This record gives sequence, structure tokens and C-alpha cells, in this order.
Amino acid sequence: MYRQEQIAEVIALQTNDFVHKALGITRSALQHIPEVDNYATIITGIRRCGKSTILLQLLKAKSIEAIYLNWEDIRLAGFETDDFSRLHSEIVKRGIRYLFFDEIQLVDNWEMFVNQLLREGYKVYITGSNASLLSVELGTHLTGRHLSTELFPFSYFEFCNIKNLESNQLSMEQYLQTGGIPDYVKTGEDAILQNLINDIITRDIAVRYSIRDLESLRKLTAYLLTNIACPVSASKLTETVSLKSPATVLEYFSYLKNAYLVDFIPQFSYSAKVQMRNPKKVYAIDMGLVNAVSSSFSQNAGRKLENLVFLHFRMLSKDVSYFKDKGECDFVVRSNGLVEQLVQVCYVINDENFEREYNGLMAAMTFFDLKQGVIVTLNQTDTFEREGRTIKLIPAHEFLKA
Repeated sequence: MYRQEQIAEVIALQTNDFVHKALGITRSALQHIPEVDNYATIITGIRRCGKSTILLQLLKAKSIEAIYLNWEDIRLAGFETDDFSRLHSEIVKRGIRYLFFDEIQLVDNWEMFVNQLLREGYKVYITGSNASLLSVELGTHLTGRHLSTELFPFSYFEFCNIKNLESNQLSMEQYLQTGGIPDYVKTGEDAILQNLINDIITRDIAVRYSIRDLESLRKLTAYLLTNIACPVSASKLTETVSLKSPATVLEYFSYLKNAYLVDFIPQFSYSAKVQMRNPKKVYAIDMGLVNAVSSSFSQNAGRKLENLVFLHFRMLSKDVSYFKDKGECDFVVRSNGLVEQLVQVCYVINDENFEREYNGLMAAMTFFDLKQGVIVTLNQTDTFEREGRTIKLIPAHEFLKA
């Protein structure tokens, strides 16, 4: 239990540190942060992707005052439900209507406290690094009174902006190697990515889900990050990562996804049961994290480019799956249930792979009866037409502008 003056001191110190942080480049997501009276604004995303920074940018853009509290601060380590009443008194005393809470879900019954603040007319912004915990708890007490958005590491174009680079093949190759974790982009210090992965495994997963077998969790994480753009099967991974059952592997999959370390897409099928049964393809939420566990760039260049295209769709909240029937196509993109785009990804089209990539995309176009398809490459441009269908080769840096 905290004394009143302790809470007042933490508010003063944390808020002062917060408002004096560097603003950094203006994030493209800033203009999309939802704000509605009597609704909490929720921002989720992987650790260290800039969630508190975008709140600071919001504060400066609106020229407002706000109280900022981060519950991962050691000074709030013993915060309990009963302490919310004293925190409430401090908020009222200051007369500040904007409240920025980081990782408040670490405290039991936080959602009831937020609900009370909303009823009293406060503007509440919450950031967190675990999508599932926030959504479950919000659904209990804030049903219909919260608006959520996701923040990702720097996009390719944000990366070019901060590095003062042109959008071209060279900058694309750099981004595929570096990724978009802000601190790593700015410093190039490899330990930042290693520490980030470790923090996610221990704090966001092992502690929150009471996992004792850290070694198997680490093995699974490393396996997934080194096998991006590949189908993964829970049943086949049990022996590889020394876990007891496919059910446990699937649980770990969900934990890693909720912590924004990796994501999965299903094989396309009109049957939900078939879609659930088939292996899913795994992708990383940041390219730098892939390179933190895999030193070979040239060997995995094609899969890394495919991962980048996945992230493009993920940031746009597109419904994507992969196609596998008479041929294979990397991305089936749907909107409102209708297939709107088919995309194949190949780092370099050459004599050895042209027929495979072309025929796989053509098979998907025939299956879905689409007249156009795209092959995303590193730097190649071309157009092919056959039987009334058109396939275009587009360099990645141009495709991402669309």
C-alpha cells in the first residue's frame, strides 16, 4: 500500500521525465489515433516500438497537459487495487483531464478504475504490450467504451525518413537488415534487440502466463524467427522444442502472437475447419528481430522480403492468407470476404524460379478468377500477359507505396 505523498512524488517524477523525452520523428500512426468522449483510447504494440513517444507527440500536437504513469516503474511495483483511491485523489487535486497510463493492466481491477475516470469525464489513454490481456479485461468492464489501435515499429518509409534515405533498392536492403525498432534504428546496438527478445519472453510471456520451462519457450521463439514465411505445424514442433504436446505449442504460439513478436496466417480455404487444420505460415513483427537470431542474410533474403510484404498488409489491417492447391501463392488479400489482390514475393526472378513463381500466381488467379496479379521483387519491373490475365513484376519499394 502506498502513502499519498509517495503517489504524488511518482506522478511528479514520471510526468516530468515523460514531457522532457525526445519527440523523435512524427509517427504516421499519430493521425489515426482514435479519440471519442467517454471512450478510453487503447494503443498496443510490441515493446519499444514507440508507444509512449507517440503519446508525447499527441500531447505536443494538442498543446495539452497530461498525467503520465508507467506501472512497470519499480517505484510502482507494489501498487494494489486499494491504491487507486489515493491515485484518484491526486488526479482530482491536479485538475488535469488527460491521463496517460502505460501497462496499467499489471494492476488488478485497473479496468474498473478506468471506467470510473471515464464516467467523470477524463480523457484516458492506455498503452500496453499484450493485446490479449487488454482485450479480455476491457471486454469485462469497458464493453463499448474503448477504441483500440496498434502501433508497429518504424515502417519502411519512416525508416527512410529518419535515415534521410531515398526510397530505392539500397534503402530497401538496409531496412530488411535493420528493421524498425526505434532504439536499434538510431544506435545499431545489437544488444538492444537481444534484450528486447529476452524481455518479451520473460516479462510479457513467462511471468504473465506462469511458464516455468523457459528453455523450451526460447527454443520455440528462435525456431519461429529463423523460419519466417514457412508453414509451421504444432504437432511436428513438439520434439524439436522439447514440449509435451501440440496443445502446449499452440498455447505458446498465441502468447508470442499476443506479445507482438510473431504472427501467423492460415492457408486459404472456404472451410473454417480445414483452414484451422492446415499449417499456418509464421512471420516476425520486425525484421531486425529476425536478424538478431539469424546471421545469414543472403540465404533468407527471399523470405525476409516476403515477411516485409506481410508487415505491409498487417499494418493496413488486411485479411491475408496463403494459397496452396495446384500451385502456391504467398498472399491472398481479402476485403469484406472478397479476394481483392493476389501477391507473390520473390527476391530475384531468374531462369531457375520464374516458372514456379509465375505458375503459382497464375494458378491462384485462375482459382479466384482474377485478371491481375503481382510479383513483388527487390528491383525488377516487367509485365506478362496470357489468356486474358496480367502479371506485373514490381520492386518492393514501389509496391509499398500503393
